[in-house]
Amino acid sequence: MSGHYVAFEGIEGTGKSTLAARCAADLRRRGLDVVEVREPGGTPTGERIRRVLLDAGGTVAPWVEALLFAAARAQLARDIIGPALAAGRWVVSDRSVYSSLAYQGGGRGLGVEEVRALNVPGLGEVWPELVVLLRLAPEIGLARQQDPDRIGSEGLRFQGTVAATFDALAAAEADRFFVADAGPPVDDVWDVVRRAMEERWRISSMT
Repeated sequence: MSGHYVAFEGIEGTGKSTLAARCAADLRRRGLDVVEVREPGGTPTGERIRRVLLDAGGTVAPWVEALLFAAARAQLARDIIGPALAAGRWVVSDRSVYSSLAYQGGGRGLGVEEVRALNVPGLGEVWPELVVLLRLAPEIGLARQQDPDRIGSEGLRFQGTVAATFDALAAAEADRFFVADAGPPVDDVWDVVRRAMEERWRISSMT
């Protein structure tokens, strides 16, 4: 695969969606071919699964949750991300498989490696080349939420476990992760991420 796959990750309220959109827009201004995706979702099947997973009034058992995320992700990898990378395009994602490792593997207590193994068959080699982990204290992230979904409505203890799992993943896969403090204003956070991407891929003149 000749393209590049960047995923923005973190607990609730870290600004993942905003920064992923900023990243895609800046790459496009450089004339690069960019595909934007989100998880769960990004395909007709994935969007239907998204509604089941995130409906604030719904109840989903932990392993069912993990399986549904994996199913939506596999569809997205097959239909959108894999072909885009094969064509040499950039893929910028709001969340990725690492969310499942942190939320279902860590937060739900299913086990990081167990959830990883669940996702491998549907993804093959379609894993993020760079994971931008936006780090924020869970209490601040929860306070930033305006309309929390079912998973975002989980309490501080759950979010703390998810945050700790993300940190452990970043430490274990340091070559894949870039960790940024999500506390400052979004322009400042993006400036830090932009410089890291420029250095990683020798990209110049990103604005």
